[in-house]
Amino acid sequence: MGYYVTAEPGVNLFVEDINPGGAKTIVFIHGWPLSHKQFEYQFTILPAMGYRCIGIDWRGFGNSDKPMNGYNYNRLADDILTVVRTLELDNFTLAGHSTGGGIAIRYMARHNGYGVAKLVLIDAAAPVGFTTETASRLLNETLNDRPKMMQGVTDTFFFQYITRPFSDWFIQMGLEAASWSTAAVIVLLRDETLHEDLPKIVTPTLIVHGMHDKVIPFSQSQEINQKIRNSQLVPFQYSGHGPFWEERDKFNQQLIQFI
Repeated sequence: MGYYVTAEPGVNLFVEDINPGGAKTIVFIHGWPLSHKQFEYQFTILPAMGYRCIGIDWRGFGNSDKPMNGYNYNRLADDILTVVRTLELDNFTLAGHSTGGGIAIRYMARHNGYGVAKLVLIDAAAPVGFTTETASRLLNETLNDRPKMMQGVTDTFFFQYITRPFSDWFIQMGLEAASWSTAAVIVLLRDETLHEDLPKIVTPTLIVHGMHDKVIPFSQSQEINQKIRNSQLVPFQYSGHGPFWEERDKFNQQLIQFI
């Protein structure tokens, strides 16, 4: 079931809530510049196994409202808190991919992990995001030829072969975002870091990262592993930036075992 949660006046966040009666709840936070739809191959499998899966579209992305402001880690983490409180979630697993992993990290540090029993970081954009050079290139493409930018993101995202129809679907997902929110999060990834957030996390944490990731280097997952005390790192040998799709069976199994 899909519905909206009001984050602030004029800003409503889209929430996909699958199997609300499930025994355990997993809240998924997508990556830039995508939407909750990126977790299709989790939402197909996990609810059928008895899990409640909740996908949240950040402001500016997917089916959520697209205001001109609010694209920083604090505001995005506060948006997640609003959804958690509105749905009265507790003892849930928070799973964030890429920039969504960064948002999850800020949520844990800023809100003391409110309601979270376990944390899953998937190729997280932490403790840093984009280099100045990468951000400049992506900003230029976003402001001048956003479809080309999305094609480039898709081409570097996966290590394994993807079909043309899959590539088209993935690109269209990214183009559902507003151009201004897409650009604003590039700036976020260039300018904000999460070094001080990581030591504040004490919740059991599973770190998943593709060894062939060209977006966020695997070495960053090792640094996260060192700085989050109660964490474990599981490398995905046949994945780039998308182990939730590239090795989806292994990913789903790791997730189930962890929670």
